[in-house]
Formats: sequence, structure tokens, C-alpha cells
Amino acid sequence: MKILIIINDTPYGTEKAYNALRLANQINSDYPGSNLSIFLMADGVNCAISNQKTPDGYYNIEKMLKISLRKGTRLLLCGSCLDARGLQEVQLIKNAQRSTMKELTSEIMESDRVLNF
Repeated sequence: MKILIIINDTPYGTEKAYNALRLANQINSDYPGSNLSIFLMADGVNCAISNQKTPDGYYNIEKMLKISLRKGTRLLLCGSCLDARGLQEVQLIKNAQRSTMKELTSEIMESDRVLNF
């Protein structure tokens, strides 16, 4: 099964990204054969910034993304959203891939399930 999770929200301030990644990591755990992709757009691209430091006991979005990536999740980031925020690929976690609306459209059309956070 091919699953796409789209994250539009900031990594911190709300719990949308947190809950999306909790779900992604649960899918990877319970259904290891799943073909899971995460597409970050709008302020969601900030989820992939490397070297995030959060207080002890507080969730860390970067670490959650890395767990998902280790399990085979594909991580795509909206290129124009990166540009609008002045983010360069060197600032991003390893295996984060710059993407396009065309690729997002393909991912949506090829997915069995699309979840939007």
C-alpha cells in the first residue's frame, strides 16, 4: 500500500507535525511493507531543518523524521516553500529531497491513502 502524508504546519507551536510523524512511525512499525512518503510544504519544510535542540522531555521533530527515514520513508520538500523561507539544502537533514508540485501531484495520484496535517 502506498501512503502519502502531507505536513503543512510548523514543527513546533501546534502538534500537527508531531502527530503526523507519530502516525508515520506507527505505520512503519505495524506495516513494514508500506510504501510511505512524507511531503513537507509551507511552514512544514521547517520540520527538516537539522540540529534542532529541544528541552529535555520535549519531542524533537528532527529525531522523529530520522526514525521514519531509517525505516524507508521518502521525505520530499516543496522547493518553492524552501526558497520562500530562505532554506538551503545544506541546512536540512540527510535524505531530505527538494521536490516540486508536479512530483506532489504524482505522489497524490499514485497513493492509496493521502493524509494531510
